[in-house]
Amino acid sequence: MNYPAIVRPITIATLAAFAALTALAGVSHAQTEAGPTIAIVVGAPGTEEYRSLFEQWATRLEDAATRAGAQWHRVDGGDAVQEDSGETDDRTRLQRFLEAQVGESDYPLWLVFIGHGTFDGQTAKFNLAGPDVSAAELSQWLAGCKRPLAIINCASSSGPFVNRLSAPDRVIVTATRSGFEQNYARFGEYFSAAIADPAADLDKDDQTSLLEAFVAASARVEEFYSQASRLATEHALLDDNGDGLGTPASFFRGVRAVEKPSGGAATDGTRAHQLHLIPSRQERRMPVVVRDYRDRLEQQIAALRDDRPQWDETEYYARLEDLAVSLARVYQWQDAPPGSPPEPLPAEVLAQTALAPASPGPVPSDVAAPSPTTPEPASLPGAPPQPPTAARH
Repeated sequence: MNYPAIVRPITIATLAAFAALTALAGVSHAQTEAGPTIAIVVGAPGTEEYRSLFEQWATRLEDAATRAGAQWHRVDGGDAVQEDSGETDDRTRLQRFLEAQVGESDYPLWLVFIGHGTFDGQTAKFNLAGPDVSAAELSQWLAGCKRPLAIINCASSSGPFVNRLSAPDRVIVTATRSGFEQNYARFGEYFSAAIADPAADLDKDDQTSLLEAFVAASARVEEFYSQASRLATEHALLDDNGDGLGTPASFFRGVRAVEKPSGGAATDGTRAHQLHLIPSRQERRMPVVVRDYRDRLEQQIAALRDDRPQWDETEYYARLEDLAVSLARVYQWQDAPPGSPPEPLPAEVLAQTALAPASPGPVPSDVAAPSPTTPEPASLPGAPPQPPTAARH
Protein backbone atom coordinates (compact mmCIF):
# COMPACT_ATOMS: atom_id res chain seq x y z
CA MET A 1 0.00 0.00 0.00
CA ASN A 2 1.17 3.52 -0.70
CA TYR A 3 0.90 6.09 2.07
CA PRO A 4 1.76 9.80 2.29
CA ALA A 5 5.46 10.55 2.63
CA ILE A 6 6.67 12.06 5.87
CA VAL A 7 7.85 15.67 6.00
CA ARG A 8 10.25 16.43 8.85
CA PRO A 9 10.49 20.05 10.01
CA ILE A 10 13.85 20.45 11.82
CA THR A 11 15.09 23.44 13.79
CA ILE A 12 18.74 24.41 13.54
CA ALA A 13 19.14 24.63 17.30
CA THR A 14 18.30 20.95 17.72
CA LEU A 15 19.96 19.33 14.72
CA ALA A 16 22.97 18.11 16.71
CA ALA A 17 20.87 16.73 19.53
CA PHE A 18 18.36 14.99 17.32
CA ALA A 19 21.11 13.47 15.21
CA ALA A 20 21.66 11.19 18.22
CA LEU A 21 18.16 9.73 18.04
CA THR A 22 17.24 6.49 16.33
CA ALA A 23 14.62 6.97 15.79
CA LEU A 24 -13.49 -12.32 28.49
CA ALA A 25 -16.07 -13.70 26.10
CA GLY A 26 -16.26 -14.98 22.57
CA VAL A 27 -12.73 -15.90 21.53
CA SER A 28 -9.82 -15.27 23.89
CA HIS A 29 -6.10 -15.94 23.45
CA ALA A 30 -3.83 -14.73 26.26
CA GLN A 31 -0.24 -14.52 25.01
CA THR A 32 1.61 -12.89 27.91
CA GLU A 33 1.14 -12.46 31.64
CA ALA A 34 1.93 -8.76 31.48
CA GLY A 35 1.53 -6.48 28.52
CA PRO A 36 -1.01 -4.65 26.39
CA THR A 37 -4.53 -6.01 26.08
CA ILE A 38 -6.55 -5.71 22.89
CA ALA A 39 -10.32 -6.17 22.92
CA ILE A 40 -11.98 -6.51 19.50
CA VAL A 41 -15.70 -5.77 19.76
CA VAL A 42 -17.61 -6.91 16.67
CA GLY A 43 -21.11 -5.52 16.46
CA ALA A 44 -24.30 -6.71 14.83
CA PRO A 45 -23.55 -6.90 11.09
CA GLY A 46 -27.08 -6.63 9.78
CA THR A 47 -26.34 -8.54 6.57
CA GLU A 48 -24.13 -11.44 5.53
CA GLU A 49 -22.05 -9.06 3.40
CA TYR A 50 -21.17 -6.93 6.41
CA ARG A 51 -20.65 -10.01 8.56
CA SER A 52 -17.96 -11.20 6.15
CA LEU A 53 -16.28 -7.79 6.01
CA PHE A 54 -16.26 -7.31 9.78
CA GLU A 55 -14.85 -10.81 10.23
CA GLN A 56 -11.97 -9.96 7.88
CA TRP A 57 -11.14 -6.78 9.79
CA ALA A 58 -11.31 -8.52 13.18
CA THR A 59 -9.11 -11.36 11.97
CA ARG A 60 -6.45 -8.90 10.80
CA LEU A 61 -6.37 -7.32 14.24
CA GLU A 62 -6.19 -10.71 15.94
CA ASP A 63 -3.28 -11.70 13.70
CA ALA A 64 -1.47 -8.44 14.52
CA ALA A 65 -2.03 -8.92 18.26
CA THR A 66 -0.72 -12.48 18.02
CA ARG A 67 2.40 -11.26 16.22
CA ALA A 68 2.87 -8.72 19.00
CA GLY A 69 2.64 -11.39 21.70
CA ALA A 70 -0.19 -9.39 23.26
CA GLN A 71 -3.29 -10.56 25.07
CA TRP A 72 -6.34 -10.32 22.82
CA HIS A 73 -10.01 -10.96 23.35
CA ARG A 74 -13.03 -10.82 21.08
CA VAL A 75 -16.49 -9.77 22.22
CA ASP A 76 -18.74 -11.18 19.52
CA GLY A 77 -21.77 -13.22 20.51
CA GLY A 78 -23.15 -13.43 17.01
CA ASP A 79 -26.96 -13.38 16.99
CA ALA A 80 -28.95 -11.43 19.54
CA VAL A 81 -29.72 -13.18 22.82
CA GLN A 82 -33.41 -13.79 23.47
CA GLU A 83 -34.89 -12.30 26.63
CA ASP A 84 -35.20 -14.70 29.58
CA SER A 85 -32.97 -17.21 27.82
CA GLY A 86 -30.42 -17.13 30.62
CA GLU A 87 -27.65 -16.29 28.18
CA THR A 88 -25.42 -13.23 28.45
CA ASP A 89 -25.64 -10.56 25.76
CA ASP A 90 -22.65 -8.78 24.25
CA ARG A 91 -23.31 -5.55 26.13
CA THR A 92 -23.04 -7.38 29.46
CA ARG A 93 -19.99 -9.29 28.26
CA LEU A 94 -18.29 -6.03 27.32
CA GLN A 95 -19.15 -4.40 30.66
CA ARG A 96 -17.78 -7.37 32.63
CA PHE A 97 -14.65 -7.48 30.51
CA LEU A 98 -13.95 -3.79 31.14
CA GLU A 99 -14.57 -4.15 34.87
CA ALA A 100 -11.77 -6.72 34.93
CA GLN A 101 -9.39 -4.60 32.84
CA VAL A 102 -9.51 -1.04 34.17
CA GLY A 103 -7.20 -1.57 37.14
CA GLU A 104 -3.81 0.07 37.39
CA SER A 105 -1.28 -1.06 34.80
CA ASP A 106 1.68 0.36 32.87
CA TYR A 107 0.44 -1.40 29.75
CA PRO A 108 -2.29 0.00 27.50
CA LEU A 109 -5.76 -1.34 26.92
CA TRP A 110 -6.89 -1.17 23.29
CA LEU A 111 -10.62 -1.27 22.48
CA VAL A 112 -11.48 -1.63 18.80
CA PHE A 113 -15.13 -1.44 17.75
CA ILE A 114 -16.02 -2.92 14.36
CA GLY A 115 -19.58 -2.54 13.11
CA HIS A 116 -22.35 0.02 12.70
CA GLY A 117 -23.37 2.97 14.83
CA THR A 118 -26.42 5.18 15.31
CA PHE A 119 -27.11 8.73 16.44
CA ASP A 120 -30.53 10.22 17.21
CA GLY A 121 -29.35 13.79 17.59
CA GLN A 122 -28.43 13.38 21.23
CA THR A 123 -27.14 9.85 21.92
CA ALA A 124 -24.50 7.98 19.94
CA LYS A 125 -24.50 4.19 20.18
CA PHE A 126 -22.53 1.25 18.85
CA ASN A 127 -24.78 -1.54 17.56
CA LEU A 128 -24.24 -4.84 19.36
CA ALA A 129 -26.01 -8.18 18.99
CA GLY A 130 -28.67 -7.45 21.59
CA PRO A 131 -28.80 -4.17 23.54
CA ASP A 132 -26.55 -1.48 22.08
CA VAL A 133 -23.92 0.41 24.06
CA SER A 134 -23.86 4.20 24.15
CA ALA A 135 -20.87 6.49 24.40
CA ALA A 136 -22.18 7.68 27.78
CA GLU A 137 -22.37 4.12 29.13
CA LEU A 138 -18.89 3.31 27.90
CA SER A 139 -17.63 6.48 29.57
CA GLN A 140 -19.13 5.34 32.89
CA TRP A 141 -17.59 1.88 32.63
CA LEU A 142 -14.16 3.39 31.94
CA ALA A 143 -14.35 6.17 34.54
CA GLY A 144 -12.02 4.36 36.92
CA CYS A 145 -9.52 3.24 34.30
CA LYS A 146 -5.96 3.56 35.64
CA ARG A 147 -4.00 2.45 32.59
CA PRO A 148 -3.26 3.98 29.19
CA LEU A 149 -6.26 3.56 26.93
CA ALA A 150 -6.80 3.55 23.17
CA ILE A 151 -10.34 3.42 21.81
CA ILE A 152 -10.82 3.00 18.07
CA ASN A 153 -14.45 3.17 16.94
CA CYS A 154 -14.64 2.17 13.28
CA ALA A 155 -18.43 2.57 13.05
CA SER A 156 -20.67 5.12 11.42
CA SER A 157 -21.98 7.93 13.66
CA SER A 158 -18.98 7.46 15.95
CA GLY A 159 -17.86 11.11 16.21
CA PRO A 160 -19.63 11.83 19.55
CA PHE A 161 -17.51 9.12 21.19
CA VAL A 162 -14.62 11.62 21.05
CA ASN A 163 -16.49 14.15 23.15
CA ARG A 164 -17.73 11.58 25.67
CA LEU A 165 -14.57 9.51 26.13
CA SER A 166 -11.73 12.02 25.84
CA ALA A 167 -9.50 12.18 28.94
CA PRO A 168 -5.81 12.41 29.83
CA ASP A 169 -3.68 9.42 28.78
CA ARG A 170 -6.35 8.28 26.33
CA VAL A 171 -6.31 8.12 22.57
CA ILE A 172 -9.73 8.21 20.91
CA VAL A 173 -10.11 7.50 17.20
CA THR A 174 -13.46 7.62 15.41
CA ALA A 175 -14.34 6.88 11.81
CA THR A 176 -16.56 9.96 11.56
CA ARG A 177 -16.36 13.53 12.75
CA SER A 178 -20.00 13.73 13.86
CA GLY A 179 -22.98 11.57 14.67
CA PHE A 180 -24.67 12.68 11.47
CA GLU A 181 -22.21 10.82 9.22
CA GLN A 182 -24.48 7.79 9.31
CA ASN A 183 -23.56 5.82 6.19
CA TYR A 184 -21.49 2.65 6.32
CA ALA A 185 -17.90 3.56 7.30
CA ARG A 186 -14.92 2.02 5.52
CA PHE A 187 -12.30 3.33 7.94
CA GLY A 188 -12.05 0.00 9.80
CA GLU A 189 -11.08 -1.84 6.64
CA TYR A 190 -8.06 0.36 6.08
CA PHE A 191 -7.16 0.78 9.75
CA SER A 192 -7.07 -2.98 10.36
CA ALA A 193 -4.67 -3.31 7.43
CA ALA A 194 -2.46 -0.34 8.31
CA ILE A 195 -1.82 -1.12 11.99
CA ALA A 196 0.56 -3.96 11.09
CA ASP A 197 1.73 -2.70 7.69
CA PRO A 198 5.39 -1.56 7.51
CA ALA A 199 4.42 0.74 4.63
CA ALA A 200 2.42 2.84 7.11
CA ASP A 201 5.57 3.44 9.21
CA LEU A 202 5.99 7.07 8.18
CA ASP A 203 9.01 7.92 10.34
CA LYS A 204 10.82 4.66 9.52
CA ASP A 205 11.43 3.58 13.13
CA ASP A 206 10.51 -0.05 12.34
CA GLN A 207 7.08 0.11 13.97
CA THR A 208 3.66 1.51 13.03
CA SER A 209 2.12 3.73 15.66
CA LEU A 210 -1.57 4.33 16.28
CA LEU A 211 -1.13 7.80 14.82
CA GLU A 212 0.51 6.44 11.68
CA ALA A 213 -2.26 3.86 11.21
CA PHE A 214 -4.85 6.63 11.63
CA VAL A 215 -3.16 8.84 9.03
CA ALA A 216 -2.69 5.93 6.60
CA ALA A 217 -6.27 4.68 6.95
CA SER A 218 -7.67 8.17 6.52
CA ALA A 219 -5.65 8.60 3.34
CA ARG A 220 -7.04 5.35 1.95
CA VAL A 221 -10.60 6.39 2.80
CA GLU A 222 -10.11 9.68 0.98
CA GLU A 223 -8.59 7.83 -1.97
CA PHE A 224 -11.60 5.47 -2.17
CA TYR A 225 -14.15 8.26 -2.38
CA SER A 226 -12.03 10.24 -4.82
CA GLN A 227 -11.54 7.31 -7.22
CA ALA A 228 -15.24 6.44 -7.02
CA SER A 229 -16.16 10.10 -7.70
CA ARG A 230 -18.36 10.03 -4.63
CA LEU A 231 -18.92 12.59 -1.90
CA ALA A 232 -17.06 11.43 1.22
CA THR A 233 -19.48 10.48 3.99
CA GLU A 234 -16.86 9.80 6.67
CA HIS A 235 -14.05 11.93 8.10
CA ALA A 236 -12.03 10.29 10.87
CA LEU A 237 -10.89 12.10 14.00
CA LEU A 238 -8.12 11.52 16.56
CA ASP A 239 -7.99 12.96 20.08
CA ASP A 240 -5.13 12.29 22.50
CA ASN A 241 -4.77 15.47 24.55
CA GLY A 242 -7.98 15.21 26.56
CA ASP A 243 -9.74 18.27 25.17
CA GLY A 244 -12.50 16.28 23.45
CA LEU A 245 -12.19 18.13 20.16
CA GLY A 246 -10.37 15.76 17.84
CA THR A 247 -8.08 16.39 14.89
CA PRO A 248 -8.54 15.22 11.28
CA ALA A 249 -5.74 13.48 9.40
CA SER A 250 -5.49 16.43 7.01
CA PHE A 251 -3.82 18.42 9.82
CA PHE A 252 -0.80 16.09 9.76
CA ARG A 253 2.23 15.93 7.52
CA GLY A 254 3.80 12.64 8.39
CA VAL A 255 3.59 12.36 12.18
CA ARG A 256 3.64 16.10 12.90
CA ALA A 257 0.54 18.28 13.13
CA VAL A 258 1.32 21.24 10.88
CA GLU A 259 -2.10 22.88 11.05
CA LYS A 260 -3.31 24.49 14.25
CA PRO A 261 -6.84 23.92 15.59
CA SER A 262 -9.03 26.99 15.74
CA GLY A 263 -9.38 28.89 19.00
CA GLY A 264 -5.84 28.14 20.15
CA ALA A 265 -6.60 24.53 21.12
CA ALA A 266 -3.65 22.20 21.64
CA THR A 267 -2.68 19.84 18.86
CA ASP A 268 -3.17 16.09 18.98
CA GLY A 269 -0.91 13.27 17.85
CA THR A 270 2.01 13.01 20.26
CA ARG A 271 0.51 10.38 22.58
CA ALA A 272 -0.99 8.41 19.70
CA HIS A 273 2.46 8.19 18.14
CA GLN A 274 3.77 6.55 21.32
CA LEU A 275 1.40 3.56 21.13
CA HIS A 276 2.30 0.62 18.89
CA LEU A 277 0.41 -2.63 18.54
CA ILE A 278 3.56 -4.32 17.22
CA PRO A 279 6.58 -2.60 18.82
CA SER A 280 10.01 -2.63 17.22
CA ARG A 281 12.89 -4.61 18.68
CA GLN A 282 14.34 -1.42 20.16
CA GLU A 283 11.01 -0.51 21.77
CA ARG A 284 10.67 -3.99 23.27
CA ARG A 285 14.12 -3.80 24.85
CA MET A 286 13.36 -0.52 26.62
CA PRO A 287 12.39 -0.88 30.31
CA VAL A 288 8.94 0.43 31.10
CA VAL A 289 10.18 3.23 33.37
CA VAL A 290 12.66 4.42 30.75
CA ARG A 291 10.00 4.33 28.08
CA ASP A 292 7.66 6.36 30.28
CA TYR A 293 10.42 8.91 30.87
CA ARG A 294 11.08 9.05 27.13
CA ASP A 295 7.37 9.57 26.46
CA ARG A 296 7.20 12.45 28.94
CA LEU A 297 10.14 14.16 27.24
CA GLU A 298 8.45 13.85 23.85
CA GLN A 299 5.22 15.25 25.27
CA GLN A 300 7.08 18.20 26.79
CA ILE A 301 8.74 18.93 23.45
CA ALA A 302 5.36 18.88 21.74
CA ALA A 303 3.87 21.17 24.39
CA LEU A 304 6.80 23.55 24.05
CA ARG A 305 6.33 23.73 20.29
CA ASP A 306 2.62 24.42 20.76
CA ASP A 307 3.51 27.29 23.09
CA ARG A 308 6.28 28.72 20.93
CA PRO A 309 4.58 32.13 20.42
CA GLN A 310 4.60 32.58 24.20
CA TRP A 311 8.39 32.33 24.49
CA ASP A 312 11.30 34.61 23.81
CA GLU A 313 13.18 33.04 20.89
CA THR A 314 16.44 32.53 22.79
CA GLU A 315 14.72 30.91 25.77
CA TYR A 316 12.57 28.75 23.49
CA TYR A 317 15.55 27.25 21.68
CA ALA A 318 17.48 26.79 24.92
CA ARG A 319 14.60 24.81 26.46
CA LEU A 320 14.09 22.84 23.27
CA GLU A 321 17.77 21.92 23.13
CA ASP A 322 17.79 20.80 26.78
CA LEU A 323 14.81 18.52 26.16
CA ALA A 324 16.28 17.17 22.91
CA VAL A 325 19.60 16.35 24.57
CA SER A 326 17.81 14.57 27.43
CA LEU A 327 15.84 12.59 24.85
CA ALA A 328 19.00 11.64 22.97
CA ARG A 329 20.57 10.36 26.19
CA VAL A 330 17.69 7.88 26.60
CA TYR A 331 18.74 6.13 23.40
CA GLN A 332 22.44 6.41 24.24
CA TRP A 333 21.71 4.75 27.59
CA GLN A 334 19.81 1.92 25.91
CA ASP A 335 22.27 1.40 23.04
CA ALA A 336 25.50 1.55 25.06
CA PRO A 337 27.69 -1.50 24.22
CA PRO A 338 28.23 -4.03 27.02
CA GLY A 339 31.01 -2.97 29.34
CA SER A 340 30.92 0.71 28.39
CA PRO A 341 29.37 3.31 30.67
CA PRO A 342 26.04 4.52 29.27
CA GLU A 343 24.94 8.13 29.34
CA PRO A 344 23.39 8.95 32.72
CA LEU A 345 19.66 9.22 33.22
CA PRO A 346 17.92 10.99 36.12
CA ALA A 347 18.44 9.17 39.43
CA GLU A 348 14.72 8.53 39.94
CA VAL A 349 14.59 6.71 36.59
CA LEU A 350 17.77 4.71 37.10
CA ALA A 351 16.62 3.64 40.57
CA GLN A 352 13.72 1.76 38.98
CA THR A 353 15.39 0.26 35.93
CA ALA A 354 16.95 -2.64 37.85
CA LEU A 355 13.47 -3.91 38.72
CA ALA A 356 11.63 -2.75 35.62
CA PRO A 357 10.80 -5.28 32.92
CA ALA A 358 11.34 -4.52 29.29
CA SER A 359 8.30 -4.42 27.04
CA PRO A 360 6.71 -7.88 27.20
CA GLY A 361 6.52 -10.73 24.77
CA PRO A 362 8.96 -12.47 22.49
CA VAL A 363 10.24 -10.55 19.50
CA PRO A 364 8.50 -12.02 16.44
CA SER A 365 10.81 -13.08 13.64
CA ASP A 366 9.05 -10.76 11.21
CA VAL A 367 9.59 -7.64 13.34
CA ALA A 368 12.38 -5.73 11.68
CA ALA A 369 15.60 -5.06 13.53
CA PRO A 370 16.72 -1.41 13.81
CA SER A 371 18.05 -0.10 10.52
CA PRO A 372 21.83 -0.64 10.17
CA THR A 373 22.10 2.79 8.55
CA THR A 374 20.98 4.56 11.72
CA PRO A 375 23.88 6.80 12.83
CA GLU A 376 25.61 6.06 16.12
CA PRO A 377 24.69 8.49 18.90
CA ALA A 378 27.06 11.38 19.39
CA SER A 379 28.91 11.71 22.70
CA LEU A 380 27.12 14.12 24.99
CA PRO A 381 29.06 14.50 28.25
CA GLY A 382 27.58 15.42 31.58
CA ALA A 383 24.37 14.61 33.39
CA PRO A 384 21.16 15.55 31.62
CA PRO A 385 19.29 18.58 32.96
CA GLN A 386 15.90 18.02 34.52
CA PRO A 387 13.28 18.56 31.82
CA PRO A 388 11.88 22.10 32.18
CA THR A 389 8.16 22.68 32.33
CA ALA A 390 6.83 24.25 29.17
CA ALA A 391 4.45 26.58 30.96
CA ARG A 392 2.61 29.42 29.30
CA HIS A 393 3.83 32.93 30.05
